[in-house]
Amino acid sequence: MDNDLWTFPDTVGRLDVAGFTVEAADGTVGKVNESSNAAGGSYLVVDTGFWKFGKTVLIPAGLVERVDRDDEKLYLAAAKDDIADAPEFREASADYRSALADHYLTRRKPSNGGAAAP
Repeated sequence: MDNDLWTFPDTVGRLDVAGFTVEAADGTVGKVNESSNAAGGSYLVVDTGFWKFGKTVLIPAGLVERVDRDDEKLYLAAAKDDIADAPEFREASADYRSALADHYLTRRKPSNGGAAAP
């Protein structure tokens, strides 16, 4: 997951992912309500349904590892706890995005199995 936190991987491109199921590393998170493809500011707005009592979460585009277009699923490089513990979504302001980036960047683990990245 070396790509920018706010940029979709090249495999997603300009694909409309609204309605796709979102899978964390350890299970289903919800469905995409909408997505933003803004340069350097892309994200998913995900309805968590019953998992988080119908809450909406914002997920940075850089957490997307891959997309299964046939099954309409997005796979994330994050666990459900990472998403559940993220700052509560209110609006996609610059301050909120900064807090969200700090949250996910402190949880990243380098591929060599070492400590979390700064």
